[in-house]
Order: sequence, then C-alpha cells, then structure tokens
Amino acid sequence: MTTDPLPRATGSQDLTDALRRSGTLDDGRRVRGVVVESSRTTELSRIIRLRLTYEPAAADAPSSLILKTARPDRVGAGWMGGRHEVGFYHQVASAMSAVVVPRCFEAFSDAETHDWHLLLEDLSDSHVIATAWPLPPTMEQCRRIVEGHARFHAAWWDDPRLGASVGTWTDAEATEQHLRTLAERFGRFADFVGDRLSRERRDLFERLIDTAPRLLARYHSRRNVTIVQGDAHVWNSFLPRDGGDDVRLFDWDLWRIDVASDDLAYMMAMHWYPDLRRRIERPLLDRYHAALVAHGVRGYDRRALDEDYRLSVLWHITTPVWQATNDIPPVIWWNNLERILLAVDDLGCRDLLR
Repeated sequence: MTTDPLPRATGSQDLTDALRRSGTLDDGRRVRGVVVESSRTTELSRIIRLRLTYEPAAADAPSSLILKTARPDRVGAGWMGGRHEVGFYHQVASAMSAVVVPRCFEAFSDAETHDWHLLLEDLSDSHVIATAWPLPPTMEQCRRIVEGHARFHAAWWDDPRLGASVGTWTDAEATEQHLRTLAERFGRFADFVGDRLSRERRDLFERLIDTAPRLLARYHSRRNVTIVQGDAHVWNSFLPRDGGDDVRLFDWDLWRIDVASDDLAYMMAMHWYPDLRRRIERPLLDRYHAALVAHGVRGYDRRALDEDYRLSVLWHITTPVWQATNDIPPVIWWNNLERILLAVDDLGCRDLLR
C-alpha cells in the first residue's frame, strides 16, 4: 500500500458529482462511504481501487471503481501521458458504440496544474489479465486479444473523423522535428550503451533514421489507418473470466492515428522471444486479418498486412531508445531491444531500407 495522500477525487462528494454527471447516479442518491481496497503505482501512474456504498442504496450503481491518476513524481508540464489518455476517453471512447475499453465515468485534466485522473469501470470480478508479466499468454488467449484489437481497429478504420475531431495527423514540420529528436535521442542512447551495441546494429539505426522520410510515406498516405493503442502488449488487455470474447483494452497513454500493425508488432515482435514468435506470429496475423474483414474492413488484403507488419517491426527498433531515454528501467528496454532486433533479422526487415 502506498503512503501517498489520497487524491481529492476519492472523496464521497467528488465521486457523487462525477457519477451524477455521467448519468450513473440520480440526484436522489449519493455516495455515502468510500473504502480504498488497494493502491499501487506503475511506472507512470497510480491505480486505486475504491469500494463504494450509497445512500439510499443503489443496486444499479457501481459497487467499486478504479481511479487512475498521476504518480506524484510524474506531475508536471513535461509528462503528457495521463493527460493524453484523458483525451482518449473524451475523443475516442465516448464516440464508440462497440464496447472494447473499460467504461469511463470521468476523465479530468487541468491545464494549469497538470493534474489528471480517470474514473473507470472496475472489471476485477468479470475479467482478468491473462498472465503475470513477462509470461506470454496461451495461443487461445492471444487469439482473443488480437481479435479484440481487430474489433477496435475496424471501428476506426479510415474513419473521416480521424485528424478532424479525433486525433491529429503529424504534418511535415512535426515529422522533421520528431526525426531530429530521434537522432538526438539515439546519439545519447548509443553513448550510454557503448560497446554493448554492435557496429552492425548501430548502422541499422543510422540507416533507419536516414531512410525515415521515405518509409514515412506509408503513414502520410492516410489510407488503411486507424487509431492504435501504442502500448499494446498483452498485459494491457482484460480477458473475460467466462472464456468469452468480451476483451477490454486498457492503458491508452500512447494512442494515436497510425497503421494498425504497429500494435501487433509491439505485442508480438517486441515482447516475444524467437521460438514462440516464429510458431504463433503468422497464425495470429491470419486471425487478426480475418477478424478485420468480419468487422467490415474492405480493400486491405492479407499481403498488405504482412507488408505493414514488417515495416512496423522495423520502426519499433526505435521504441527501446525512447524508453531508455525516458528513464524506463533497463529490465524493460534492454529485453525489448534484443527481441525486436531478432525479429528484424527473422523477417528480413533490413530489405526495406534499400
């Protein structure tokens, strides 16, 4: 249990107001009592499970909620993660008819104080994370997870709201700035890693940065794109305890408009060692594509998915660089680096740089 002071949002009056605004609680009822059942910190946020009682009793109101908020040491103008997730629930989740994410009762951020919080549906009783990190799920569990991603991706596939009312496109000026920052970050990363990064691997990174403007043509085509989770590892998925297909995806700090295969490459190529990945990667891509088609995506064949997937794997070699230079622990980024570079070799991704 953390000893940090509880956020104001855990107060009974604040919760009453939030639930009334969301239409969950009528004016004749209020939250009477709040008990903190658990509180834990992640690398980027604080997760608090709240048990609620009502006056008078409200059988149709949630008996527990999840409050996600900033870690005290992550509050500040320089960290946008939580506030970006607040934007997801305002722009994306609120506009969806398909149920693929936890219900959000309140999404709040303050531009001046940089404080933020999310009041989310508690799925603890009905859903479970498949395995404890870093153990991969079973093939059947992975199948349900990729089908959940397909259901979400299909809901936003080439949607006309993308870049208009939902998300933003990265323009040429922002792209140039991003690549300059990437080159600077890689320089710092390479200096830190030293001879633990071979000359051949350094060359790969440098060639990717040099070739990036050409490779980004896929993104700038603005075709066959969707909203991606950005942090789509399998432990950011809730699976229903009853074995059904009601998969819920959570942790949307890094959502953006992009090519759907970025989520798949992050899930598989970034996190799985070669033996497992080689055996189940292609069957899962088959499952994912079939689910896309089943949910109405047209004009995007299986070969196009393979091409996008290889390009996404190549781009993801930069992910450990961003992680390391954002103070993510080496136990995460170092293993990610090794796995993604092995996937690049297996899938012939260097050919894309020619």
